[in-house]
Amino acid sequence: MSDLKQLIQEKYGRAAISVREVRGGSCCSGGPVSCDPITADLYDDAEKGSLPAEAVAASLGCGNPTALAELRPGEYVLDLGSGGGIDVLLSARRVGPTGKAYGLDMTDEMLALARENQRKSGVENVEFLKGEIEHIPLPDASVDVIISNCVINLSADKDRVLREAFRVLRPGGRLAVSDVVVRGAVPDEIRRNVELWIGCVAGALEEGEYAAKLSNAGFTGVSVEPWRVYRVEEARAFLEGAGIDVDAVAPYVDGKFASAFIRAVKPRPA
Repeated sequence: MSDLKQLIQEKYGRAAISVREVRGGSCCSGGPVSCDPITADLYDDAEKGSLPAEAVAASLGCGNPTALAELRPGEYVLDLGSGGGIDVLLSARRVGPTGKAYGLDMTDEMLALARENQRKSGVENVEFLKGEIEHIPLPDASVDVIISNCVINLSADKDRVLREAFRVLRPGGRLAVSDVVVRGAVPDEIRRNVELWIGCVAGALEEGEYAAKLSNAGFTGVSVEPWRVYRVEEARAFLEGAGIDVDAVAPYVDGKFASAFIRAVKPRPA
């Protein structure tokens, strides 16, 4: 597990450094982050225009959980795996000055980039924390909403992540994350490919398994809603650039992975 975490840290550390060096070049304009079709076109122009270019360029998610969560003024929000801070900054604006947005990340370079983006944006009701999503450094029942953007699937202990999410949510609190899910059987050798795992593929759970883990952690009102199904041809250039033999993996992965909106609630005491 430690080797996997180190690889993830190295990948996202390099991405953060690359964004800072190029100063906001976007993935699809030949900038520092490869144009992964999973991460493309997730935010509207108004959202992107309200943030530093570096925050947008460092977005490596698979959805827009800030819109999914339907955040309200005064709420406290936690983003698991906050990266360059795009979802934290958007959340902070949605909850307003009486609310707060936390960002949790384990990569020093991403935390430095996120704090720089916070400074540039002028948003004050934000706090970035260093730590692992399996060990959230916040007290029990301290946040109203948990969001995450294509990060939980990177964890080798998803049950622990979801138990921790349940612990820090207040009763009646909501979990609203974007993540990649599997739709059908995928061979074990594909799952074991670390490059695919880090790229939000091999670590993904099957839809029903994801829902079951949330229920086992104590959540109710669980829903898993795939919204963007990935085809191999759409990602051919990106996968080949990552050194993956596209024709070899295509029969096993084409149409088998999708971005999903995942929702759940921590029930109130009876």
